Amino acid sequence: MTLNYRELKRRYDLDGADRTVDHLSESLREGHLCPEDFSIRDLAETLVPEGRQWVRMLDPRSSGNVSVTEATDGVDVTAFLNITGQVIYSKIFDAYEQENFVASKLVQHIPTRLDGEKIPGISRIADNIDEVAPGMPYPNLGFGEDYIETPSTSKRGFIVPVTKEAIFFDRTHLILSRAAEVGEVLGLNKEKRILDVVIGATNNYKSNGTVYNTYSPSTPWGNELVGNELVDWTNVDAAEQLFAEMSDTHTGEPVLVRGTTVLVMPAYRHAAHRVFNAAEIAYTGASSPTTTTASNPLGNYQVKESRLAYRRVLATGAAAVDAKKWWFMGDFRKAFAYMENWPITITQAPINSEADFNSDIVLRFKASERGAAAVLNPRYVVKSTG
Repeated sequence: MTLNYRELKRRYDLDGADRTVDHLSESLREGHLCPEDFSIRDLAETLVPEGRQWVRMLDPRSSGNVSVTEATDGVDVTAFLNITGQVIYSKIFDAYEQENFVASKLVQHIPTRLDGEKIPGISRIADNIDEVAPGMPYPNLGFGEDYIETPSTSKRGFIVPVTKEAIFFDRTHLILSRAAEVGEVLGLNKEKRILDVVIGATNNYKSNGTVYNTYSPSTPWGNELVGNELVDWTNVDAAEQLFAEMSDTHTGEPVLVRGTTVLVMPAYRHAAHRVFNAAEIAYTGASSPTTTTASNPLGNYQVKESRLAYRRVLATGAAAVDAKKWWFMGDFRKAFAYMENWPITITQAPINSEADFNSDIVLRFKASERGAAAVLNPRYVVKSTG
């Protein structure tokens, strides 16, 4: 879809500012238009009353003794601001949510209004009551004394400025490049913090006041398997056996967990697809002359690979030859979470601010997010190393 500014002007005059803004915003959200289809100067000339004159006033040579601030008094620039904000938001958000950020999509996002919180466990008041006799009260299911504590959240953000020169000389590409950088840096920082928790570089699982390592080869949960390089289905079976042995430390009951996703390093991407997507597997028992061929039972797993994960493993001090063999299997949404005070949010400074007079910055857009990666229950993911 190509943006026709003459048609946009006609629609603006006919439908008004609000409907025009809604139409363009919807086109951006649905992908009919992309940020690169817009020109910031053309938008100003189209959506600001007497827009061409307003843009010319951005050039000090054209304004004579009249300031730009005075020239904009009484001029309705709302539609221009709203559409420009939507264009910049779309560019920031696309870079923030790019597909390379694998871990950010693996874990669940939990909204919270607290700067770190204490999440109580749920326990039965009477474990031995299985049947409710006629006329007898039902047992209560309430919050027990067990709890986990999530880490303190942190805020990160940047400001995208739009100068007079950017509008006058139509440096739309430069503005969008800055917006994309903001989104990518914020998304990358969040991805790295999540990955550090997922791989166990950051251990912030705190249960009943005690901090534990996320992964342990034995007690208290035994979710690390050393020397289990991903070669064939037997390595997956070895990891699944750890899940089978996993139990709740308080009730002794099995933890109802089943692996759904596998995270591998780039060097083992093809090996993982071969193991999990093969049509058949072959099994030959010890000292058995017979080979059994069966359909592959591992097709229900989703395979994800992350170059960033590999870099974060190297940052822990692991040798490259060992780091590339790390892989993780489990239900990541039950094991980890991003405790989110607010998601990526774009706010806009009012026009004619002090930055306009001091620095010729006509528009400013602030992008920020606040949250922290947390371990909810380490029993839901198994770590394997080569």
